[in-house]
Amino acid sequence: MFLSELLAVASACCVALSAMVVGELKGRIALLRLARWQLTAAFLMTAALSVALGGWRGLGQREVLLLAGSSLFGIMLASTTYYAAIYSAGPRVTALLFSVTSPFALGLGYLFLGETIRPVQGLGVACVLGGVVLALAPARTSGGPSFRPSRAGLALGVATALGQALGNLFARPAMAAGVEPFTAMAVRSGLAAAFFLLLAAFPFARDPAPFRVRDLGWAVTASLFGTVLGMSLLMAALATGQVGIVSTLSSMAPIAILPMVWLRTGVRPALTAWLGAGLAIAGTGLVSLG
Repeated sequence: MFLSELLAVASACCVALSAMVVGELKGRIALLRLARWQLTAAFLMTAALSVALGGWRGLGQREVLLLAGSSLFGIMLASTTYYAAIYSAGPRVTALLFSVTSPFALGLGYLFLGETIRPVQGLGVACVLGGVVLALAPARTSGGPSFRPSRAGLALGVATALGQALGNLFARPAMAAGVEPFTAMAVRSGLAAAFFLLLAAFPFARDPAPFRVRDLGWAVTASLFGTVLGMSLLMAALATGQVGIVSTLSSMAPIAILPMVWLRTGVRPALTAWLGAGLAIAGTGLVSLG
C-alpha cells in the first residue's frame, strides 16, 4: 500500500476515534464552548508543528484565501453541525452520514467546475444513499433496544457532509500548490478559532456550566485525533495521492467506528449497520474512482 493510501486510512481511523471522544462530552459541554476549546487547541498544535517544519514559508496570498474559504465551510460551519450531530444522533450515525460528502463533492464539481458525471458515479451515489438508509433503518442491536436517530440529528449530519465537501473544494487547489499540511490546518483552524472566540462575546454563546479540567482534557484529546492528526493526514494524502483513492479510503470512518462503539458500549451493532456502512463506502469508491 502506498504512503498516501496509508495516510488516508489513518485519517479515517483518527476521525472515528475523535467522534467517539466527542460523544463522551454530551451533556457536559455546550456546543460552542466545545468548538472554542477544540479549535483553539488545534490551532496551537498545528501552528507549532508548522513553525517547526518551516511550512509558513510556502504560504502565499492565493493559498491563504483558498484556505480561508475552506475554513468557513469545512470548519466554522461543518464543525458546528458535526458536534451537534454527535450530540443529537451519536458518533456512529454522524460518521455514517459523513459518507454523503462524496456525492455532494461530485455534484459541486458538476455545478461549479464543469465536471461530467459518469454512469458508474451515478451508481455510486445510489449505493451511498442506499447504504445510509440501510444502516439507519430501525433494527434491534444484539443485546440492546432498537435505535432510530432523530430528524434533527440526520439533518445536522447531512449539513456536515455538505460543509465538508465545500471545504475540500476550496482546499484542494491550495494543497496541490504545495502547502504543507500542518500549515494548511493551522490557517483553517486558526481562522475558525478566532471566529468562535469572537462569538463568545455575545450572551447567547456563553456556557453557564462550571469549568472542569477533565472536560477540557477530553476536548483537547478529540481535537488532537480529529482536527490535528485526522485532517492533517487527509491534507497530506491529498497532496501526494490520487483524489479518488484518497477520498474513498478517508471515508472509511463509518466502518472504523463500529468496533469502537462495540467496545465502548458492549453492544454489537446490528448486521444492517455493518452492511449499510460497507455499501456506503463502496458507493464512495465508485463516485471517487469513476
